[in-house]
Amino acid sequence: MSLNLTRKIIKAHLTSGEMTAKSPISIKMDQTLTQDATGTMAYLQFEALGVPRVRTELSVSYVDHNTVQMDFKNPDDHIFLQTIADKFGIVFSRPGNGICHQLHLERFAKPGKTLIGSDSHTPTAGGIGSMAIGAGGLDVAMSMAGHSFNLKMPMVVKVNLTGKLQPWVAAKDVILEILRRETVKGGVGYVYEYAGPGVATLSVPERATITNMGAELGATTSIFPSDDETRRFLKAQGREADWVELKADPDATYDRVIDIDLAQVVPLAACPHMPDVVKPISELEHLNVDQVMIGSCTNSSYTDLTRAAQIIKGKTVHSRLSLGIAPGSRQVLRMLADEGSLSALIGAGARLLESACGPCIGMGFAPKSDAVALRTSNRNFEKRSGTDSAQVYLVSPEVAAVAAVEGKFTDPRKWGSCPEVKMPETFTIDDSMFIFPRADGSKVEIVRGPNIAALPVKEEMSAELKGKALIKVGDNITTDHIMPAGQYLPLRSNVPEYAKHVFEGVDREFYKRAVEMKKGMIIGGDNYGQGSSREHAALCPMYLGVEAVVCKSFARIHLANLVNFGILPATFKNPADYDKIDVGDELRIDVGNLDGELVIENLSKGVKLPITHTLSDEDKVILKAGGRLSFAKKQSAV
Repeated sequence: MSLNLTRKIIKAHLTSGEMTAKSPISIKMDQTLTQDATGTMAYLQFEALGVPRVRTELSVSYVDHNTVQMDFKNPDDHIFLQTIADKFGIVFSRPGNGICHQLHLERFAKPGKTLIGSDSHTPTAGGIGSMAIGAGGLDVAMSMAGHSFNLKMPMVVKVNLTGKLQPWVAAKDVILEILRRETVKGGVGYVYEYAGPGVATLSVPERATITNMGAELGATTSIFPSDDETRRFLKAQGREADWVELKADPDATYDRVIDIDLAQVVPLAACPHMPDVVKPISELEHLNVDQVMIGSCTNSSYTDLTRAAQIIKGKTVHSRLSLGIAPGSRQVLRMLADEGSLSALIGAGARLLESACGPCIGMGFAPKSDAVALRTSNRNFEKRSGTDSAQVYLVSPEVAAVAAVEGKFTDPRKWGSCPEVKMPETFTIDDSMFIFPRADGSKVEIVRGPNIAALPVKEEMSAELKGKALIKVGDNITTDHIMPAGQYLPLRSNVPEYAKHVFEGVDREFYKRAVEMKKGMIIGGDNYGQGSSREHAALCPMYLGVEAVVCKSFARIHLANLVNFGILPATFKNPADYDKIDVGDELRIDVGNLDGELVIENLSKGVKLPITHTLSDEDKVILKAGGRLSFAKKQSAV
């Protein structure tokens, strides 16, 4: 039977289930990655499973989010991560080494391998032909313990690329064009598989930019074939032995096809406050800009920053704005320094930020009030930058660099010849900032600081869920809305403290109300829980007594996280019934039989509203056990 690339890799890793669209399947994970904002909790969960050593081919713990170290909390987490990595057989990437997705692409990702990461932008590795999936930390912990990863068999979109990008048009513009067409929820349940003659014209870093932002589609993942271009990249990284050719069969079938002529793509921007609000740069010209940031896991490669340096070289950053640059890895930073590009950027007035996530997650370099900020990152959700009133636009490094000089949106095609940057034949290789674990970690002492709190575990689900509607929110609620990042990231290892900020930017009374009510439910609109994979958006509400989330539709990762932490995820059978529940209404759901018809009874209004779910048989067992961790511990005790 002819197979597309997605189905080939899934078939090679399938441990249970049938490869029928939307059916429950389980796949073996070859690699895992975590970052420090999600990793501390993931490793507390792994430790609770009682497994003496990771059972993957490779697991890597990166420190790239909480690197500011304003007080003891971050460094305490970092030494915890370092010692637990040494104990359990995990590679540890030290602060300053770079951003997990850029580093993993450079040093570890392999074509044809499966990768699960506790970060929604794990699909970056799809640019090298990995089946890379973002998930909650508990799913990653389970994978490290040797368990298969459960998901619904995705449908596959073929993105047929033809032609070649014109000067001043970038890979960022390609994914923005796809987002313009597909929207932030159009990819739910799909893998976006890139094919066609246009693929060969894109470098691996360009492909990785596209697969990285595929997360904004709500997709399961995105993937490119492994071809001669992939081989050249791996050879330049000293990893040619990791290369294998991977491609779809010539007559492979797909569930949908999108055709994109790369030659017709134009410079684009995602406008506030969503990655799918996309407009051509030509429609935004003359809008003044207050801040520019070039970096993040989306656009921080050697070629991205070298081209930005060539555009800016010999010029001065406009007096109106501040330009920050954040190289994606130490490798990129060293090569920029060695070749003079870093000098060109600093000479123009750019501020050198850490090789870390930083501004993308609201950790430093916040814009001023009411600022127009141009960023090469992947998300522009309201308040994410750290400034509530900022207007953040997502653009390519080319557009960002030109705007940094002009002080306003400018179509870069007006600047004449676009600088050409070739991929190096050899990258600077230095893995000294990776700490590889000792062969026997049994005697390693794990260091725990005072900010690392005990892991909360939910009790078994009762047959009746009862409580008030604690909050009612609209469409496209992100995990940033539920659990703000930025200044609160250091609290990720301390659920009791972090839980005080649930929905803080949406309803400042939520925490107080939840504590007073003790039990309750969340009512939401479409695409609830989109964005970051942060499991705390389920874990902290669970800690506050949230029993169920009932909405119009869910984002994939958040739905899985709710199950993992014992919260019922249900949807209205009739979306109009959303209007029949208000905050404070007393609600009840009989969950004695999850296989039967479910209703949410609004006791305050005297109405019964039919609801449904997409739970697998295993999901139902996990929910009733109080979540995946409780379920796993009970299994191991048998």
